[in-house]
Amino acid sequence: MTLLHVPYTAWHLSYVVVGGCLAASVDWPTLGWTVVAFALAMGVGAHALDELDGRPLRTEIPSSVLVALAVGSVTVAAAIGIAVALDRTLWIVPLVIVGAALVPAYNLELLGGRLHNGAGFALAWGAFPVLTAFVAQTGTLRLEAVLAAVWATILSLAQRQLSTPVRRLRREAASIDGQIVLGDGSRLVLTRQSLVGPSENALRLLAASAVLVAAVLVALRA
Repeated sequence: MTLLHVPYTAWHLSYVVVGGCLAASVDWPTLGWTVVAFALAMGVGAHALDELDGRPLRTEIPSSVLVALAVGSVTVAAAIGIAVALDRTLWIVPLVIVGAALVPAYNLELLGGRLHNGAGFALAWGAFPVLTAFVAQTGTLRLEAVLAAVWATILSLAQRQLSTPVRRLRREAASIDGQIVLGDGSRLVLTRQSLVGPSENALRLLAASAVLVAAVLVALRA
């Protein structure tokens, strides 16, 4: 639970649900397994590797456990993807390969860290879940799926813009010293909470809004 970042994980799993529910007819078991696969790879695996690479959360979870979590979760997620491909459409197979490669490439900053940036984050954790879930349902791509992927990309870019300075202040700032002088001469002392609070609240609201969009589509299709 320490690694999982539950609000963020739920946020990005909502993209899976949105992509799946854009199909004219939703195969609910397939959508359920797609969500499970992304929860394992993107939720457990990616966050385990993120902690392995530099210990940003400063946990004492042994590296061997983090590696086992990452390898095990991504392997099971890939197996689910292959099973869905055999049952629904073989077009899922290339997406399974891409997804399994994205987890270590992004979170361990492989390829010289070329993927570990705002665009890489938005495409890998925003657009990719939407498109994969839609293909799992339909075996093809349509305009509505592409537009939803663009929506998820933009929302993920906003998330990255808000979360990056918050993480830096939470994890790296040793102290904060400063104040804001207002027009009437009053002064606002800068604190860690005054700097990160508005962004964190905005992130919570954005996470809730993404989950609600997914819930609306589930209700509509159900």
